[in-house]
Amino acid sequence: MAYASCLMMLLMSVANAQALRDPTLPGQGFIAVQAKADNQSLVLNSIVNGQNTYAVINNIILAAGDAISGSGLRVSKISKDYVILSDGRKLQLFQSITER
Repeated sequence: MAYASCLMMLLMSVANAQALRDPTLPGQGFIAVQAKADNQSLVLNSIVNGQNTYAVINNIILAAGDAISGSGLRVSKISKDYVILSDGRKLQLFQSITER
């Protein structure tokens, strides 16, 4: 009798476990939508100062006045540690660890 009740409890717990939903899955009715690429995704990678000054934005080398591909923006000004875009935004470099 004890064996039968133990088996019954085990089967009930397995049935309950199958009904549990994975909490990492998206909710019902979830529709995956690709995010629109916008101008917020511009990243200032580095600035090269020398005889000519260049900015590397999204891994593309640009000079002042150059258009940023796909954004409709231009590089207005390149400073030692920041770049000003044609819409007035300022892309700032992080301070170098070795710089004092």
